[in-house]
Amino acid sequence: MEKIWWKEAVGYQIYPRSFMDSNGDGVGDLNGIREKLPYLKELGVDFIWINPVYESPNVDNGYDISHYQEILAEFGTMADFDQLLVEAHQLGIKVIMDLVINHTSDQHEWFTEAKKSKENPYRDYYIWRDGTDGKPPSDWQAIFGGSVWTYEETTDQYYFHAFAKEQPDLNWENHQLKQDVFAMISWWLDKGIDGFRIDAISHIKKDAFHLPADLENIAARYQNITGIGDYLKELKQVFDSYDIMTVGEASGVTAEEAEDWAGHDGYFDMIFEFEHIGLWKKQQDKQFDIRSFKQALSRWQYALDGKGWNALYMENHDVPRSVSVFGCDGEYREISAKALAMMYFFLQGTPFIYQGQELGMTNMKFSSIDQIDALDSKHIYQELLNQGKSEKEALTVISQTTRDNARTPMQWDASTYGGFSESEPWLVVNPNTQQINAAEQLEQPDSVLHFYQQLIRLRKESQALVYGHFEELLSEDEQLYVYLRSAEEEQILVLVNLSSESADYQLPKAIKQLDKEWQLLLSNLPKAASQLEMTGTLAPFEARAYRFKGK
Repeated sequence: MEKIWWKEAVGYQIYPRSFMDSNGDGVGDLNGIREKLPYLKELGVDFIWINPVYESPNVDNGYDISHYQEILAEFGTMADFDQLLVEAHQLGIKVIMDLVINHTSDQHEWFTEAKKSKENPYRDYYIWRDGTDGKPPSDWQAIFGGSVWTYEETTDQYYFHAFAKEQPDLNWENHQLKQDVFAMISWWLDKGIDGFRIDAISHIKKDAFHLPADLENIAARYQNITGIGDYLKELKQVFDSYDIMTVGEASGVTAEEAEDWAGHDGYFDMIFEFEHIGLWKKQQDKQFDIRSFKQALSRWQYALDGKGWNALYMENHDVPRSVSVFGCDGEYREISAKALAMMYFFLQGTPFIYQGQELGMTNMKFSSIDQIDALDSKHIYQELLNQGKSEKEALTVISQTTRDNARTPMQWDASTYGGFSESEPWLVVNPNTQQINAAEQLEQPDSVLHFYQQLIRLRKESQALVYGHFEELLSEDEQLYVYLRSAEEEQILVLVNLSSESADYQLPKAIKQLDKEWQLLLSNLPKAASQLEMTGTLAPFEARAYRFKGK
């Protein structure tokens, strides 16, 4: 397997508004990120992915861009960004930017021009259709709720938006639009950034507009549509001119299509798949289905083993905190945070850590809808009220599922605002910052933070954990995720109990060969067996990794 820097790297996602406020206005900023670079270096990460910091009205927290080559004032200036880039590189940390090219803000110059007339040169940069009998062109629904069509009075037509009405979709059929987008991409890469995470990229191709909507999947007509590869190959040509890393956000892409998207000659170096997370679920499942979760992860592992590369993650800015959803944010919070960490970190692919995940940060218990900022959560809340739910019942659902769980400010210390800011932040700080924060965990050898440091160090030292093949064992088990990573002279066996109950196991005989002695590499409990036992019991959320070296 070809050895490339981004395969051996560990990434760290930064949501700038919530990471660190350097000037006391309650909003995180670029200089706040710069202040925390030494922390990131100590953690051991190799690159940071920064969510959008471009000029934006902030209808969707920066994913509605009004100018691609300007920095939003609340985050700082372009000079601040340039300084961040320099200092990150000096510490050996690469910088990945968020690239949003499915849509712009409705305040982008392209769109303000496009609205003026049907003959405007920018008109065809967006998607316009006539209405039918005073109604929108189709009954398609947007991902954030409501119609995908918004009426624009000046020209008596509707424009298309997969997300919010303030986020009109770009028309990738237009040659000049693509050339302008490609020029903007090159401008950033010439500045010296190290790659992109490409937002909502599977939505850039739309199906024939006269077809009916798929009621089971509201995005079916504008998600991973046949022919999208033609656009993505053109985009790849731009990327291939630089030594960078690309990771696409690819909702709707299946494991069967993985090689086209993230294979050795795929559109991107890797993609974020959604099968194991369920990004757009409105309500959290009553019970974590461990077998389905394992099946989703293993399906992608097998699909790309030896053929491409996975992006590994358990959290991002769009989903609740993993320890609250897949683990336990009560009695077993620390041990389950470590179990989830080992479980995904040792799979084949590039691991991404989302800010605060390395501390085991949990969901927030929101006390009012007024504490919620996310557009989709407010929409779902209103839907629930319309269905007859009480405000308390609706808020309970929202508190479990809202993206704002991941966006509460980073918990740096035990102070009132968690060390994030000297003034009241833009979003409420989780009160458990008094118990869960970086300052204390840096001083605790057995903290979740130090466990992540161990995972990073071990992965960097192991060819098997980076380049080794993947094989799942005990696939039918309802509690355990057990898998093998194998390179020429090293094998790593990972056993993780993903449940809150003890779990018995019996390993296949092939694992214990006469000439093999498996030694404990890492465990999240202090008294794990130092040598592998063929049969045994794992405690609730216990995780162990064993190593065998030699042919």
